[in-house]
Amino acid sequence: MAIGSARAIPATGRPRLGARLRERLDREEFLGPLFVTPALLLLLVLVAYPFCMALYFALSDAFIGRPSHWVGLRNFLHLWQSDAFRQTFQNAFVFTGAAVACKLVLGISLALLLNQQIWFKRMIRGAVLLPWVIPTALSTLGWSWMFNSLYSVVNWTGIALGLFDPPGPNWLGQKYYAMTAVVLVNIWRGLPFFAITILAGLVAIPNELYEAAEADGAGAMRRFWYVTLPMLKPVLAIVILFSTIFTFSEFNIVYVLTHGGPMNSTHLFATLARQVGLETGRIGEGAAISLYLFPALMIVVWAQLRFVRKQAY
Repeated sequence: MAIGSARAIPATGRPRLGARLRERLDREEFLGPLFVTPALLLLLVLVAYPFCMALYFALSDAFIGRPSHWVGLRNFLHLWQSDAFRQTFQNAFVFTGAAVACKLVLGISLALLLNQQIWFKRMIRGAVLLPWVIPTALSTLGWSWMFNSLYSVVNWTGIALGLFDPPGPNWLGQKYYAMTAVVLVNIWRGLPFFAITILAGLVAIPNELYEAAEADGAGAMRRFWYVTLPMLKPVLAIVILFSTIFTFSEFNIVYVLTHGGPMNSTHLFATLARQVGLETGRIGEGAAISLYLFPALMIVVWAQLRFVRKQAY
């Protein structure tokens, strides 16, 4: 029997660079920080640094074109002596409360409608997202034409239906009409977010719960109150939380439609901060106005997170 020549097995040396790199990437303690680092850098550059700069400006008498000096909390206290800021503080809560409440009711109603077996259901669901997809400034510019006092299509329709007396209300030039206009546009834009998110929650509810409730003699209203609404509470808490944050810090709709007027009746924190900080040059007071957003939002977030945690357990 022929015996082949034995091959010499080379001695294994140090692993190559690629092999060592793959070995390190397989380790969780190395791969985790590698993936988290870009997100941390984005947070530091886009969130932490602007927030620290705003805090520095708010605690100083910063003015465009001149050195700033430390003044402590004087800007925050001085704002309460301004009628414009007190009006803005009230406007922010009225605007947010009215818009979020209407979006909640209409969003649940629209989600229930889209959950039914109707013709062209997929096409309608896609069309519902259009107000959310269109850029805010462009869509709001269209609404400003619709609310224009000279050629308002809203007034023309209302007069044709007998709802308004000619020439119709001056939507953007009168105090209460202007607030109504910005609330309506915010509802129009934010309604798809509510409807689609709540629709996802409706689809996830097991049909067995509705069948059991119907077998017990529960009507449509009782099924909604005792089955649908309790199952939607976690989803509603998250939707209301995000919508409250977005609505409370709204800028584009108010700035394009009214610029905060008439007579500061529609100013929100973001629009007033821009006007004070950029148009008048008082950067310190403008930064202080923007920082007033955080305590209000933190209270809302804390309340919502407590509600979500209660629902989870």
